[in-house]
Amino acid sequence: MIHVKNICKSYGNLQVLKNINLHIKKGEIVSIVGASGAGKTTLLQIIGTLDKADEGSIIINGENVTLLNDKALSAFRNREIGFVYQFHHLLVEFTALENIIIPSLINGKSKKYAEEKAKYLLDKLNLFDRSNHKPNELSGGEQQRVAIARALINEPSILLADEPSGNLDTHNAEELHNLFFHLRDTLNQTIVIVTHNEHLAQMSDRIITIKDGILV
Repeated sequence: MIHVKNICKSYGNLQVLKNINLHIKKGEIVSIVGASGAGKTTLLQIIGTLDKADEGSIIINGENVTLLNDKALSAFRNREIGFVYQFHHLLVEFTALENIIIPSLINGKSKKYAEEKAKYLLDKLNLFDRSNHKPNELSGGEQQRVAIARALINEPSILLADEPSGNLDTHNAEELHNLFFHLRDTLNQTIVIVTHNEHLAQMSDRIITIKDGILV
């Protein structure tokens, strides 16, 4: 599903990633761990095509995304990759349902199709009765589940999560972690997670540790 080949990345004189090579299989949940500043988020952003490597290539679903121009890359990202962050970034003036359908509308789907798909995801994530609630009417855990539904609406090949439970209490964090495995078991979803949460990392199929820009 994901093939990272000889990825290097520097910011000025600081080399953040040093010749990273990595394979991730379809339906695999992989946690990337390491100290702050080790390069975890940079690697996730490069895999997610939000940042570009100085050297090397990223192949996702058989396509070398490092060869795509900006327009093609944007379309690929919207279609193939879902993102979940520590802070949910929901639009406060919109309901849960309205937040979820936005990527589908950007992808050219009809509003009717997008709403039906969003309702399906809300039901799957036990949020159907919260469809018309705005973010300030939802708990932290509910907001994060809405963000996950938004990330899934275009049926992406990959879900990338950057400290997804970092802003949640223990109970909601546990629910979120279990949700990732439910998505893998029911949708065969490939999930890559950057986390400092040791429990979540230990639950994953595989742990990848980065130290000083190198996989160890």
